[in-house]
Amino acid sequence: MEIWINPACSKCRSAISLLDAEGADYTVRRYLEDVPTEDEVREVLERLGLEPWDITRTQEAAAKELGLKEWPRDAGTRERWIAVLAAHPKLIQRPVITADDGTAVVARTEEAVRDALSRREPPSSTPV
Repeated sequence: MEIWINPACSKCRSAISLLDAEGADYTVRRYLEDVPTEDEVREVLERLGLEPWDITRTQEAAAKELGLKEWPRDAGTRERWIAVLAAHPKLIQRPVITADDGTAVVARTEEAVRDALSRREPPSSTPV
């Protein structure tokens, strides 16, 4: 399990606290420093079952400067959206948790974090 966070974000800190409280095994990715590639953005979108505009923070200054609210939201502009998210990671909704079962969630609520936790691999048992 991996969680993409911005340490300055209260929702990210809350998600980390809940993961810790539940004893989850996870890796932290500070995605503003360890910026995801376009391929990684595509993979997370596939795991989320969402489109790039669904996880874009359109109220950010960079989004306003780029005029993202006016961009078409269709297959023809999908790659353009992905390129913008990779170039401006601050525009990606956070936190994103990639679950062990190959899915992912935008974990902005406790329920979403618990959903990701429910997708953990069961502990391996040793035969007796």
